[in-house]
Order: sequence, then C-alpha cells, then structure tokens
Amino acid sequence: MLALQLLCNGIVTGCALGVVAISFSFVYTTTKIFHVAHAGVYTLGGYIAWWLVKRGVPFVGAVALAVVVCVAMGALIQSQLYAQLERRRETHLVVLIASLGTLAVMQNVIAAVFTPNILRFDLPWASQVVHLGGNVRLTWAQMLTVVVSLAAFAGLLWFAHRTLLGKRIRAVASNPFLAEITRLEPRTAHLYVMMVASAVVCLPGVMVPLDFGLQPYNGVTPLLTATIAMIAGGVGSITGAFVMAVVIAELQNLSLLFIPGEWSIGITFFIFVIFMLFRPTGLFAAGR
Repeated sequence: MLALQLLCNGIVTGCALGVVAISFSFVYTTTKIFHVAHAGVYTLGGYIAWWLVKRGVPFVGAVALAVVVCVAMGALIQSQLYAQLERRRETHLVVLIASLGTLAVMQNVIAAVFTPNILRFDLPWASQVVHLGGNVRLTWAQMLTVVVSLAAFAGLLWFAHRTLLGKRIRAVASNPFLAEITRLEPRTAHLYVMMVASAVVCLPGVMVPLDFGLQPYNGVTPLLTATIAMIAGGVGSITGAFVMAVVIAELQNLSLLFIPGEWSIGITFFIFVIFMLFRPTGLFAAGR
C-alpha cells in the first residue's frame, strides 16, 4: 500500500512539474533563452494568490488575478530585459546571467515583502483528505493540482497546434530568419510566448503551495527538474516534457522505498546523465 500511495503522490508532483516543464520548454524552444527567472514567476503567482485570499478574495478569483500579475511580469521581463539584450546582440551567456540576476531580485523582494518564513493558505478545504480506496489518500489540494495541471497541458497543446497565434509562434521557433523576412514579427511572438508561459506556470505556482506552503526560494528545484524533463522528453516537445516530468517524479517517489529521501533528487540527475550519453535528443519528436 505504501508503494501505491507513493505512486499517487508521484502523479500529483509530476503533473505540477510537467506544467513547469512545458511552459519553460515553450519559452526556450521559441526564444532560445534559458529563462531561469521563470522560477521567480512561478513563486510570485503563489504569493499573489495567498495575499489576495488573505484579504477575502475567493480562491478562484485570487488565482485569476495571480495569473494576470504573472502575465504582466512575464511581459515586463521580455520587453524590458530580453528584448533589450537582443537588440544589443548580447551573447547567450549574458542573457543567462541577466535572467539569474532577475530571479535573485524577485526572490529577495518577495522575501523582504512577505518574509522568508513558510506561509500557508488559510483554506480548510485544501487539507481535507479524500480516501481513494485502501490506504491511499489525497488531499483536495492534490486532486485539484492534477486536474488543473492536465487542463493546462491540454490547453497549451491546443493553443500551440490549433490557434493562429500558436501556429505563428511555432513558425517563429522553427525558422526565425524566415519568420523575419515573411513579417511574422519574431519579437512580438516572443512577447506572446513569455506571456502565455507565465500564465501557465502561475497555476502550479499556486496549486503546489496549497499543500506545502510558500517560501521565496522554492521555485528553483521545480525549475531544475522541469529542465531535465524538457531535455529528456525532447527539446521542443510539449508532450515529451510533460510525460518525462511525471516519470521523473514517479521515480523520485518510488525510490523512497529503497533509499533515504534526501538522496531521491539524485535520481533526477542520473536520468539527465543517461539521456545526455545515450539519447541527447530526447524521447519525443520536437513540435508535439
């Protein structure tokens, strides 16, 4: 029964990580920017929702407003940082350092405003336990995380493949030079990508703290795992990033049956090394 419980917990964690992975992949595939500050946007969404709930805003409304704030933050980072560095033709290393600096600023501002202590949502329903049969239990927060994550995954797939803007973004990602001469306006597409990705990553940024609470520096580990999932799944593949995030989370959880919890993160790096050695292109074809 312990294995089944760990399996269910892995699905919950994997779905949340999958949303981080697909949103990060969406940015990287299109802009070729290693958007480390994505972890800061992830964290910001949770704190905005927590602050609004504290002031009596219904949870659904708090999530919606948090998404709006994250979209604005993503647009600000793209237009005032990445776009400016691109115009100056800065190297990828400079852009990465700038993104790391942005993440550090966001984390420290959040810590200064909200304190670095763990904060929890005052929502009694979130911690109520649902019995799924046998000794398997999940909280309503965990179940909501799975539902919202799957909806975000399906929504991003639909957006990328079924909408005109999504197809334009995929065209820009496929051939930036051709997109430029055919007036698809890559810079505008990059702005849209950052806004969409920031909206998507806000969702796990709110759902996960329902169960574990908020801390200013908690976004880095999910982003690291999501990055490995993106590489293992195939850079450019939304489905691959999501599936591999779930697989990695399951392996991390099931490894607790055999090794101490502090070593489970080693599973993630082991997967990364294996894929870099034997399958550097990932499991899935790009664009799916």
